[in-house]
Amino acid sequence: MWAQETVAGRPAWRHTPSDVVFRAVPGGTFRMGLSDEELIAARALERIGEADESLDCFFAAAGQARPVREVRVAPFLIARHPLTVAQARHWLPEYEEAFAESDTETARLDEDLDDLLEALPFRLPSEAEWEYAARAGTSTLTFRGNVRPDEDQVLGDFADEERVAANENAFGLAAMGSANEICADVWIPHFTDAPADARPRTGDGPRVVRGGGGDLSPWQGCDEWTLLLSATRGPYQDFTAVRPVAPVPTPSG
Repeated sequence: MWAQETVAGRPAWRHTPSDVVFRAVPGGTFRMGLSDEELIAARALERIGEADESLDCFFAAAGQARPVREVRVAPFLIARHPLTVAQARHWLPEYEEAFAESDTETARLDEDLDDLLEALPFRLPSEAEWEYAARAGTSTLTFRGNVRPDEDQVLGDFADEERVAANENAFGLAAMGSANEICADVWIPHFTDAPADARPRTGDGPRVVRGGGGDLSPWQGCDEWTLLLSATRGPYQDFTAVRPVAPVPTPSG
């Protein structure tokens, strides 16, 4: 079921039935949330004109990703990129994608979401796992630093292996932030009293989504690029991508 191989020069685990490539994310501790330093960096981008328009909406919502806290994360596998249309059809053969033009593009689930989650032999990442994977050891606005992301960093089609590899972070993950990606946590608009480990927060209501910078592409000179930031978060509303997580296989797995 699992095959160890090298993908784009990095170790990977391939789930052979579905052809989904996973990367192993090492365990560790990180500071989760939108830090004071990141807020200062975003203000600096706005001040020097890197932000095309006012970031008032971004700063008004900043409290949703605070307070910053230290989180312990155990090792896990996470898909190299969100499930594609073809990969989603492995579990949902009748799945029809309204947004994609090819089977190699990101599957954006809507009414089929619950069916897919029920069929998957994997789980969703917790919000802490997602941000830890997106940051990949960094503490800046994105894994590329405190710079304004541009649309060249948005990936929605994974047919071009060279472009995918060029956009991986230090954990070998691509397109973190490009699409809305649903997490296991219920949406709570802050991190007050959140657990110090990577367990998802449970309860009633919509789930958390991370990312979405590509779902509004082409950008209209607004602040859509802030959706690519590692700490940006929001509640699930309509359609979403899925990036599954699995335990690190045992040698016999």
